[in-house]
Amino acid sequence: MHEAHFADSACHRTVAVTENVRLARDTYRVRFECPELAERVVPGQFLMLKLHGANDPLLGRPLALYDTVVDGSGRPIGVDVVYLVVGKFTSRLAQLGPGAKLDVWGPLGNGFAPATAEHLIMVAGGIGQTPFMALAREYTGGRRYGASRTPPPRAHVTLCYGARSQEYLAGVDDFRALGIDVRLSTDDGSAGRRGFVTDVLRETLGESYVPKNQTKIVCCGPEKMMEAVAHVAHEHQIACEVSLETPMACGIGICFSCVVKVKDESGEWDYRRTCVEGPVFAAEQIVWD
Repeated sequence: MHEAHFADSACHRTVAVTENVRLARDTYRVRFECPELAERVVPGQFLMLKLHGANDPLLGRPLALYDTVVDGSGRPIGVDVVYLVVGKFTSRLAQLGPGAKLDVWGPLGNGFAPATAEHLIMVAGGIGQTPFMALAREYTGGRRYGASRTPPPRAHVTLCYGARSQEYLAGVDDFRALGIDVRLSTDDGSAGRRGFVTDVLRETLGESYVPKNQTKIVCCGPEKMMEAVAHVAHEHQIACEVSLETPMACGIGICFSCVVKVKDESGEWDYRRTCVEGPVFAAEQIVWD
């Protein structure tokens, strides 16, 4: 038997872009309709996108679910993906308008565990906020995800979000519209606190009155930042999950290009594929190089 998120259970569709809008500097949100995908995807999962009919670039690219789109009756009918323009694929994607075709397959990966928490703290660096919109909406009771996923009880949600400067902060208003406590940091001090997002995390933990065993941290962003967040969580004895951004080629577990060192219960480590066994792992499992 295969897990529900394994590639042999993914749907593969050609879809039409309905929106492709700029959110921040070099950052865009693309939307397309695909009910089969929207009904099944859960927070923390990803999908593979490819330009339809194009062989350059040849391979698809992994992009995290930002959120689903629902119709008037609340039925999921579409998917939002937020991306940063960094190479050939994303540069061409940013030029697409409504009606342009994309090939998509997913949902892929394991997603975040819907664990009980009174306080969910999401820590994002760079483009790492992208997996957190759906998770925040789920924890605030705004939407259910997946055909059989049991949503967690409602919780207080904080987003600690760091970027190079204010112009790179993307989707902040989306999070605030959910009633999320958004706390920002920038390298140049143009928004929020000047410095590292881990400093904002420490401040948040210092102000929280929620017991440690009822607090959960989730993290996504540059590897060094996630390692630092993992250390902070360990110091405070708080459960922490990290969503890895390991580069992928196939996204379905065949090529083994996205492996990461993961410890087992005995403390020994072995390689695990981010695209299949992840991208979400318990922070204490990762062997940070």
